[in-house]
Amino acid sequence: MVQHATQIYSVPIAEPNAAPLLPVLPHSSEYLFNRDLSLIEFFRRVLEEGLDETQPLLERLKFLAIFSSNLDEFFMIRVSGLKERLDTPGYLSPNGMTAQEQLLAIKDRLPEMIAKQMKTLREDILPQLASEGIRVVPFAELNGKERQGLTDYFEHRVYPVLTPQAVDPSHPFPSISGGSINLGMMVSPELNPRIARALYKTNDEFFVRIKIPPAVPRLIPVAEGSTRYVLAEDLVAENIGRLTPGVRAEACCHIFRITRDADIELREQEAEDLLEMMEQNLRQRRLGQPVRLEVESTMPAEMVRYLTESLELTEDDVYAIDGPLNVADLMTLYKLDRPELKDEPLRTAPPPSLQKDGSIFDQVRRQDILVHHPYMPHSIITDFLKEAVEDPEVLAIKMCLYRTGADSPIPPQLIEAAERGKQVTVLIELKARFDEENNIEWAKRFEAAGVHVIYGILGLKTHCKTTLIVRREGDDLRHYVHLATGNYNPETSAVYTDLGLLTADPEIGADSAELFNFLTAYSQRDTFNKLLVAPINLRERMIEMIERETKNALDGHPARIIAKVNRLADTGIIHALYEASCAGVKIDLIVRGVCMLRPGVHGLSENIEVRSIVGRLLEHSRVYYFANGGNDEIYMGSADWMPRNLNRRVEVITPVTDPQLKQYLKYDFLPAYLRDNVKARRLLPDGTYERVSSVEDPVFDSQKSFQGSTNVFNFDQRH
Repeated sequence: MVQHATQIYSVPIAEPNAAPLLPVLPHSSEYLFNRDLSLIEFFRRVLEEGLDETQPLLERLKFLAIFSSNLDEFFMIRVSGLKERLDTPGYLSPNGMTAQEQLLAIKDRLPEMIAKQMKTLREDILPQLASEGIRVVPFAELNGKERQGLTDYFEHRVYPVLTPQAVDPSHPFPSISGGSINLGMMVSPELNPRIARALYKTNDEFFVRIKIPPAVPRLIPVAEGSTRYVLAEDLVAENIGRLTPGVRAEACCHIFRITRDADIELREQEAEDLLEMMEQNLRQRRLGQPVRLEVESTMPAEMVRYLTESLELTEDDVYAIDGPLNVADLMTLYKLDRPELKDEPLRTAPPPSLQKDGSIFDQVRRQDILVHHPYMPHSIITDFLKEAVEDPEVLAIKMCLYRTGADSPIPPQLIEAAERGKQVTVLIELKARFDEENNIEWAKRFEAAGVHVIYGILGLKTHCKTTLIVRREGDDLRHYVHLATGNYNPETSAVYTDLGLLTADPEIGADSAELFNFLTAYSQRDTFNKLLVAPINLRERMIEMIERETKNALDGHPARIIAKVNRLADTGIIHALYEASCAGVKIDLIVRGVCMLRPGVHGLSENIEVRSIVGRLLEHSRVYYFANGGNDEIYMGSADWMPRNLNRRVEVITPVTDPQLKQYLKYDFLPAYLRDNVKARRLLPDGTYERVSSVEDPVFDSQKSFQGSTNVFNFDQRH
């Protein structure tokens, strides 16, 4: 039974050969989990990896840092959005919560998680690192020579870039950049009477803020080459008298940090130049509305109130931190050359089909090739592109770039291709959140080199990861296509698990050509041979395939759904999955992060199991399996089951048709995640997650299973 307000909806188990009668249940907490609270539960799973004492020490520190970075983005995007909806009449989340109820629920969950993070850092990880010779030390523990060395460092490397900002009748409260570490203090004019009394004509205290600039490293080595560090704010506090004479650090310096709204609102219809508009919006992002205030736990209540009121925040926006603010800055320690404190390096190898000599084009023409990053090197893709750049028979290269990275070799390759006279078209997504500045810079360099640069379709983000290479072969032109689940970013490809398909399939090639026509010339395309493209036909086809499994189950035919996604938050998809479950379809969902579907509810979702894999690598690949009455279909691509992916982004999902690759995905890839009993957690009907037990089954870690001497892509041996 599913309850909503005063109505009770009965969800009958479908009779054979009868369509299930599952009503749409809008705004129902019994039907859906809240998206933002589900995201917080993902953060909890990340945090648990940092709390896990079986993990290598620096890996634990890494997860605590990721937890902090996740919270930053959560406040910048999700919490800021909820605050904007506080004044929206009648707003309810899909599970029936008001914006205020969601903000209160967030505040109810996060402090306990942050307290666990800080306690583990203070009492466990930092002491263990100290025993390994890696220490973050207070000034009081330094000897005279060390203090003098750091004082000299302060004078020459820090003091020149510091700018104290006082608040008084002639100086308003300063604009404080989001994410920066700041020292705050209350200063009395009596401490420096010659200057203060002349300026302020009062004995009242006034507030002074000092920002730690980005040019100053957060962790400063006690001596050159040392693995003993002091925090930058401690160094400034110890030398506060140099900035405000007569002030004692221990008496008045307190650390705080604010988070600002970073969700840029784009009015593309009003923009004559999208590039210029994005540059303006990025400047405005730095001045977004404050949404969170973090303060060290020892900050006096009077100063907390002063900051809260000055930033126009409330008590619920304040988080007292018993430890260093912005733990993400401690990733400096992870970069130390201490392999014994980290996971063993991944062992990578190319697929067997690419281990032979000869042209990549020849090998792709013979058979489709599946690449699995980071177990297979990202250089496979850059080598493929390099060969295309250097091959005189290649006439055109078209590519969608979402996130590339500042040091990616791919943009220079595309520039070289244009300089060699090839027709190069790059769709670069200026709206890729937090990569906007990097993409703007590459867009300018592309245009200067003569590359045909496209910024996408009005009102849509282009999120698909697609490359099309047009090659002259005899009297014909052949299309070679790379379709992927992840970005063309070598840096992230080392820590994200992703799949890519290299194919010369003529129908996929024709579809890809039409896709680029759609992106560059707004061609009115509503059907494709094989590709599923959002927002054109992806949602419709996904619903159709789920409904097909429902019908097959009712008709007694093989019916099964397995989906591996990052997030599941589309109510239309969820409703279709509930109907399939009611029809008896066995459904396994591998959902890394947000999952609004409530599994295991009698009469609604008892045939659905949801699990999440959180390990050393970020699971990023999206794969969809449908039994289809015994004629299996498998798809992979860039889209999650989210409204934004299905409605507001250009996404591409491709079928995998090569028999060997289908066998691998069906019998090796997806089952590995369903067997995992080391890093897997199972979603329960109450919204919590429990670790999958390994008591009865042998211990199996899916991510470890994909590497090693036995290459899972050796199809000849395995099938």
